[in-house]
Amino acid sequence: MTTETAHWAGEAGSADGTGTWALLLPTERYEAERLVHHDTLELTGLAEVSLPGPGDRVAVLADTPPRLVALGRVTAPTRRHREDPDDPQSPVAPGTLVVAYTRRAFDEPVPADRLTLDGPLTALDPAAFRSLADRLGPPPARRTWLVSLDLPIEAGTPAEAVRLFWSYVQELGPRELPAFVSPSGDELAMQAFVLGAEANQDPEEDD
Repeated sequence: MTTETAHWAGEAGSADGTGTWALLLPTERYEAERLVHHDTLELTGLAEVSLPGPGDRVAVLADTPPRLVALGRVTAPTRRHREDPDDPQSPVAPGTLVVAYTRRAFDEPVPADRLTLDGPLTALDPAAFRSLADRLGPPPARRTWLVSLDLPIEAGTPAEAVRLFWSYVQELGPRELPAFVSPSGDELAMQAFVLGAEANQDPEEDD
């Protein structure tokens, strides 16, 4: 077995006392995670597969083609059962997996096509996990960005315009509204983003 081959071994391989896993995101969930920032990834409906334990390390993958989009660690679910939200002792829905992100690479995923996956969750050899994680390299340096959203709104008062603004934002969201982003202090470098990707908003450039 190569260092980049996933395998089932009854239990996940361990490194530094934790298991190592590959988690394959459904396409719709990948798009949702790419559009909006989340601190954790919560998936349900995994009752038919063996789940990682708290502290296990997870490589989060997108499919077609397989690529690494994030790293994380498994945490204990804290959300209450949907059918009894007022009972703090009610059980969490079975098959729930919560992963706290430790590194995101949704904007620049790395290929993972040499992994052999078996369903939504696959136990990884620790060496395979390390090899995959090392491909990400160091995280990009953080800097300050100015992000804006401009909407022409007809209203009778400024307060009503603000209320309508937030209503439109909630209704349309990042799938339909363009957001404008530029480095702080360099507004001339402003770019428009739609669906999480840079988009041309100048109709003259399309001619």
